[in-house]
Amino acid sequence: MEKFKEVVKSFVSGNDIQVAPLGAGHINDSYKVSVDGKEFVLQRINHSIFKNVPELQNNILRVTSHIRSKLKERGITDIERRVLNLIPAKNDKYYYQDADGNYWRLMDYIKDSKTFDSISPELAEKAGEAFGDFQSMLADMPGKPLFETIPDFHNIESRLEIFRKAVRNDLAWRRSQVQYIIDAMENRADAMCLSERLHREGKLPKRINHCDTKVNNILFDSEGKEVLCVVDLDTVMPGYVLSDFGDFMRTGANNGKEDDTVLSNVSVNFAVFEAYTKGYLRKAKAFLTDVEIDNLAFGAKLMTFMQVIRFLTDYLDGDLYYKIKYPRHNLDRTLAQWKLLGSMETNYTRLHNIVKWTSAKIY
Repeated sequence: MEKFKEVVKSFVSGNDIQVAPLGAGHINDSYKVSVDGKEFVLQRINHSIFKNVPELQNNILRVTSHIRSKLKERGITDIERRVLNLIPAKNDKYYYQDADGNYWRLMDYIKDSKTFDSISPELAEKAGEAFGDFQSMLADMPGKPLFETIPDFHNIESRLEIFRKAVRNDLAWRRSQVQYIIDAMENRADAMCLSERLHREGKLPKRINHCDTKVNNILFDSEGKEVLCVVDLDTVMPGYVLSDFGDFMRTGANNGKEDDTVLSNVSVNFAVFEAYTKGYLRKAKAFLTDVEIDNLAFGAKLMTFMQVIRFLTDYLDGDLYYKIKYPRHNLDRTLAQWKLLGSMETNYTRLHNIVKWTSAKIY
């Protein structure tokens, strides 16, 4: 507790300081803090993943400041509930580094809010509106491009290079048992690099992406009826909108689990796909190009393919990156994502038409 008090006091002064764990984040450690009755969120930033904390915090400050200005233009009165608010440390930086080298940040706590881990069509439509509006508000943010907090995070060409290195090295002696999956991924690899080719041709712009578009990264009001704001902004950086769209579909529009061992459970949830598309395009269509809209459904295939090779890469490397619960966990994840990819491929015309018809209805 004394350690926490030292960190908290590097941001704000107070006598009665209370600290309790908050949530179960996979990357950062989060705590709910009360200082003389005022509530905050304290986070220890995982600097083994986010290696440049000053640039990371500068990204978040730029993004939240711009969103705040947009909300003011709209006449929003409860802005403190609609966007995260970073608290500067007493050294005037938006982070504090303790004697052990750990990095910390403090934000206002948004009261009477909740998140969801499961999805429904109704919730998916609201999530689509939330992420579509998030991107829309940031589409005209001035200044230089944001810093890439995780370089090449959603760059499929880079992911394929890492995957092929893992195949060559075969560190865990597992290649022979998964060669059929490796071959299947290589057969798709060239087609899956479409977005990078379109970008090099000047046809697909990079915009400000969230890069972790899961429903639990949206705060709702306490009744779960109204979106308050998008949270978890560590990975906000340049990217293709189709990647953000596709990443939500990979996790949200799946009838099974990401690591489902009953593969018959895994398939595209068309109701969620359509609902999210409707909400997303309602908010985002105005700033999107025709090429971006035409490739949104491709984004769902791309991000699922990318996750197949990421899980398979880690399995070949001996499970060095993802936490596993049992020896073949990464293989089961690989197989489940491959099954979802197959469902998306089989139904791709239907998915593409959902995007096309939805877009045509929105003016």
